[in-house]
Amino acid sequence: MKTPLLRYLTALVACALTLAFASNAYAEEKKAKTSKYDTDKDGQLSDAEKAAKKEAEKAREAERRAEDLAKYDADKDGKLSKSEKEAMKADKDAMKEKARAEKEAKKAEKEAKKAKSDKN
Repeated sequence: MKTPLLRYLTALVACALTLAFASNAYAEEKKAKTSKYDTDKDGQLSDAEKAAKKEAEKAREAERRAEDLAKYDADKDGKLSKSEKEAMKADKDAMKEKARAEKEAKKAEKEAKKAKSDKN
């Protein structure tokens, strides 16, 4: 029979391991995002590299806005009217809802598999 101290220590170790893995995953994700701009491969972004990253982000944002304008500017006047903005927002909200529903479905499927394996 497990004692309260043993349960506590087990939970503490589990939390520490989870934190370690999550921290490592975050560091890897950050490294992957910055390595593209780290031209001298020193693991840090210099001021010039940060400026290049910022410019690339601005270019991506401008490209995204141009795509939105091309897609939603129904009257082709070069700007989005209130109704065009509402249509864009409705589409983006629908995409977010679809992604949320897919995530929930995957989570439910994973939990069902876990419950089935726990049952066996």
